[in-house]
Amino acid sequence: MSVNVFDSKEVQQLLAAAVNLNSDEGNPRMKQVCHRLLSDLFKAIDELDITPDEVWLGINYLNKLGQDGEAALLAAGLGLEKYLDIRMDAEDKEAGITGATPRTIEGPLYYAGAPVRDGMAKLDVDPDADAGPLVIHGTVTGPDGQPLEGAVVECWHANSKGFYSHFDPTGAQSDFNLRGAVRTGADGKYEFRTLMPVGYGCPPHGSTQQLLNVLARHGNRPAHVHIFTSADGHRKLTTQFNIEGDPLIWDDFAYATREELIPKVVEKTGGAALGLKDDAYKSIEFNVTLSGLVGGKDNQLVNRLRAAATA
Repeated sequence: MSVNVFDSKEVQQLLAAAVNLNSDEGNPRMKQVCHRLLSDLFKAIDELDITPDEVWLGINYLNKLGQDGEAALLAAGLGLEKYLDIRMDAEDKEAGITGATPRTIEGPLYYAGAPVRDGMAKLDVDPDADAGPLVIHGTVTGPDGQPLEGAVVECWHANSKGFYSHFDPTGAQSDFNLRGAVRTGADGKYEFRTLMPVGYGCPPHGSTQQLLNVLARHGNRPAHVHIFTSADGHRKLTTQFNIEGDPLIWDDFAYATREELIPKVVEKTGGAALGLKDDAYKSIEFNVTLSGLVGGKDNQLVNRLRAAATA
């Protein structure tokens, strides 16, 4: 039989004591957030009649999640990162900010420190027999449609095995393989010469996939390319685009797909003159429009722990 003790004086006093709510010491914001989250958890235990066995199953799962280093991956898979984007989209709409390239999730696999080149960067440090050549190019503009000089476009994506450098479990990739950054010139243009990525799946024996299995969900993403774009006087854009034709575009376990972020893939020749591995190559044009600062600040800048190294 379910019992309901959440509203009792004993439980309410316990919640207040757990976060030191009635003291002037400590961080008020942290107290507020912890009190709310802990209260919601206690209430859920009451309403769903969650058993002690189930509570400890969850605690043990969190231990495993930390050991696997997959908390950020799970945040994407459970829609938390997408929800934050939905909130920021709503804030922009309320503020009347329109016309910028749509944001979407960063994901857990960015690695700071890639070298910044002028105009063009070649990303494929390592050979990959199973990946064809790809050129990604575009123009960075401001809200007025004018090209932005000095904008920095960062790019990172997986190899043909679905692995990212620095996170590759096989250890096969060099540092900053398929990662790079370009600073635009007066024309606002950038270009990356790279190899075609494929999608990836969550580690099959990891804690994220363990939970997804219980929920009867897959943990796969379509082929995609991540993009950061920043420029003085503008808000930093975090986005990614999917590779046209991938069957998982509208079944992304991380919910990152947006209609405006599926650019056309164009077949071209002349790759040999560009230093590509084959003369025939694929080209994707992805133009970026940045929005201006809000009250002199970048109100969409997300501060989170990110891995970093020096190239």
